[in-house]
Order: sequence, then structure tokens, then C-alpha cells
Amino acid sequence: MFKRIYIEITNVCNLKCSFCKGSNREKKYMTPTSFRQVLKKIEGYTEYICLHLLGEPLMHPELSTILDIAHQYKMKVNLTTNGRLLNNNIDVINKAQSIRQINISLHSFKDIKDIEEILNVVDMITLDCYISLRLWNLGADNENKDIIELINNHYQVNVPSNVNEFVLRPKLYLNFDQEFEWPDIKNKELSETGTCYGLRNHIGILVDGTVVPCCLDTDGIINLGNIFKQDLASILNSYRCKKMKEGFQNRKLIEPLCKRCHYIERFDKKAL
Repeated sequence: MFKRIYIEITNVCNLKCSFCKGSNREKKYMTPTSFRQVLKKIEGYTEYICLHLLGEPLMHPELSTILDIAHQYKMKVNLTTNGRLLNNNIDVINKAQSIRQINISLHSFKDIKDIEEILNVVDMITLDCYISLRLWNLGADNENKDIIELINNHYQVNVPSNVNEFVLRPKLYLNFDQEFEWPDIKNKELSETGTCYGLRNHIGILVDGTVVPCCLDTDGIINLGNIFKQDLASILNSYRCKKMKEGFQNRKLIEPLCKRCHYIERFDKKAL
């Protein structure tokens, strides 16, 4: 069982954020029929799905149907969004039975007034789900002082410094993390040793069905197979998958992309 499986229902986005790597892949939306096919293939492998790798899931024109299908397959959904389209989808979200958590990337906003609008929309979410307001830009030039002040005033709280997470109200969290660099096959090699959660507690499925070992392989560089053409068991039992997983277990990086990944530096070998 995987802790989660990432399913990219679209790689289309309404923003071009500086912290996002982006991709030159063909822009597509996964059809509800294809999404259902994916859920059939991953049934028994996880109970949790995240509807993104790249792309803005709230842009999907059939999001309501996608969420209904997830509920039919008893999948718990995590939505990660830049928040710009939350207001347009508030009815869809409030009616959804499959959504477990909504993550909103506040670091995608440049204007404090936009964040204030997002907080007002968040207050309109009546669905019983977890909501995480993310500031994943620590180490960047912006110290988030104005944002923290706004949040303090809006929720009548006092967010302390040097915390990773703070409860604003029941099931609503403010979450901090360091800014990170996406792995790029064009970059220089960083290390041949390290480990990763990829293939161990999660995998990703791109909008065209390409299966990747990690949520950061947004270009499908490590193409393990295609979920629309193969069953998941055969993909995971392939020589390439087994070699990668064995390498992670022994702190040896097999794939060239993994050797260029800064995120691996975050993982404590004792914890894994």
C-alpha cells in the first residue's frame, strides 16, 4: 500500500509562479473516463490520492465529476491549489464527499489584498475537511511579515515565530516549509548517495498516464510505464522499479534525475 498516489488530472495552470519549474509537455485534461480507468488500476494500492503533480486542479472543467468518481472508489482526495479559482469552485468543493484536505499555496500571491480575499473564501468552505494554508518560501527574500500580520488579524491569533505549523482554528492550519529547487536533468550531478520516499510511500501518474516514481518528476524523465497500457503490478515489478527501490533502501541513487535532486537532502537516513 502506498501512503498516497499523485494523479495529475491536468497539467494546465492559470499562473506562472517563479518557484514552479513548469513543463513543456502537451497541455491536457484527463477525462473522467480515463480517471475512472486510473482508479480501477490503482485500487488496492492506496486510499489517498492527490490530484496534481503540475497544473491547477481547479481548472479542470469536470472537477465535480472527477471528485464524484473518487468517492465512488472510496478514495480520499487531497487538493493542492494556488487558490485563485477557489471562489469559482466553492459550491463544487462544499458538495464533494471525497475531499479530505485542501492545500492552498499562499506563496503564489504577490499582493496582500489577494491573500485577504483568499482568507474570506476559505471562511466560505463548509465542507468538513482539513485546510492547510502554505507558506513554502522560507529562505526566500520575503519574510512573510505582512502575511502573518494579516492572518493574525483575520483569525484573531498570534502565530509564533520558528514554528512549522500552527492551528488557526479546528482543521485549519498555517504550514511553513523551506523553498526548494525542482530536480532538472540538465543540472549538474549532486550526489550518487541518498534515499527517497518515491516508490516507497508514493508514486505519480501524469495526465497522459505516464507513471513516475516521485511527485517531483514533472517531465516524466523516469518513465516507468503507462497506466493506460499496463497494469500497475507489472509496472512496479519491472527491473527499473526494483533497481531504484533497492538503491533507495541502500542509499544509492540509480537514476540520473535522482542524482540531481536537492530534495533528497531533506531526508534523514535514520528516519528511513
